[in-house]
Amino acid sequence: MTKTRILIVDDHDIVRLGLMTLLNDQPDMEVVGEASTAGEGVKMVENLLPDVVLMDIRLPGEGGIEAAAQITRNIPSCKVVMLTSFADDELVVRAIRAGAVGYVLKQVGNEELLRAIRAAARGEALLDPATTARLLSRVREAERKSDEDAFRDLSDREMEVLVHLAKGKTNSEIAALLKLSEKTVGNYVSNIFKKLHMNNRIELAAYAYEHHLFDRMGREG
Repeated sequence: MTKTRILIVDDHDIVRLGLMTLLNDQPDMEVVGEASTAGEGVKMVENLLPDVVLMDIRLPGEGGIEAAAQITRNIPSCKVVMLTSFADDELVVRAIRAGAVGYVLKQVGNEELLRAIRAAARGEALLDPATTARLLSRVREAERKSDEDAFRDLSDREMEVLVHLAKGKTNSEIAALLKLSEKTVGNYVSNIFKKLHMNNRIELAAYAYEHHLFDRMGREG
């Protein structure tokens, strides 16, 4: 059996010892090295070329996130799993942007940690479930806010016109649906182009779908 080669980077001796004991007991894992600082960890990765780096997010010196960024940039085949005592959402986001494929709390059970390492070795991403739920909530809230801001400069009538525009209706068809003159609809369309900084109806339609306009306005008409 080919074993997953693992490097442990943590500034606490007792943590490294416990992790090493746990991982070396697994038939499919082998700890090939340990480091206590981020800089030392980066150098050892370059020399040992492990499959997975299990790295504490808070390390002396440059820190675990900066080290993860260096490792994933210089040796993309090496997968970094961040290990931390704190469920800090901002740090999770920074770690993911740095290239980490996993984020595990030190409080989790052994099986959860082993599952994260095995997932990383397969090239999969795995976050602590509670952390993932919070992050998804933040992302959804950001998307909702973005959708609201996307049309904030449009009047209610312009929003109605935009819905029909995005559905491919002509000005005359929109005029009939909204009981307006075609000239009035044309004026609304011109205002929408100007306010949203768009040049044509295709751009408007794409923008409307991207920002979930129909979810907000309903699908009638």
